[in-house]
Amino acid sequence: MLLRRIARPLMSTWFVSEGLDAVRSPAAHVAFMRPAVDGLVSRTDALERPTDARLRIFVQAHGAATALAGLALAFGKAPRTAALLLAALTLPLAAASVPMVKGEKPSPEVRRERRDRLVRSLAFTGAALIAGVDLEGRPGASWRLSKARQLASARTSDAVHHAKAAVTPQ
Repeated sequence: MLLRRIARPLMSTWFVSEGLDAVRSPAAHVAFMRPAVDGLVSRTDALERPTDARLRIFVQAHGAATALAGLALAFGKAPRTAALLLAALTLPLAAASVPMVKGEKPSPEVRRERRDRLVRSLAFTGAALIAGVDLEGRPGASWRLSKARQLASARTSDAVHHAKAAVTPQ
């Protein structure tokens, strides 16, 4: 219990920090996302290349959602839902961090930064998934459903037994 109260806010700091940074100064995030978005657009005919203004709005909305979900997790408001949302929101960051298109030769500094972002994004996605499935010592939905079925079955067989006993002459 105490560990959760400490660990969740600590883990949330990265999400809140990244989200607020994307909202406040989206230009660096747009520059980081642009190669990934362009690569995705070039692979499909159904998408058109978004303008920098549209990409900036997407980055800011994504940042706001990330910061809000991080705050919800930190304050324990729907922590499992917030953690699973954070895991889903972090996947695009991990995907954008995958090495660039073949043929490009980025500098060692750029490659190192992309690798570090990828590892960090994957690590926090994993942490958010763990927090998302944490039942806090309480039984999960599948256990509750199984227990309810057992109780219903027991009640039905008891009712049938009592009904047969009432009908059968002694």
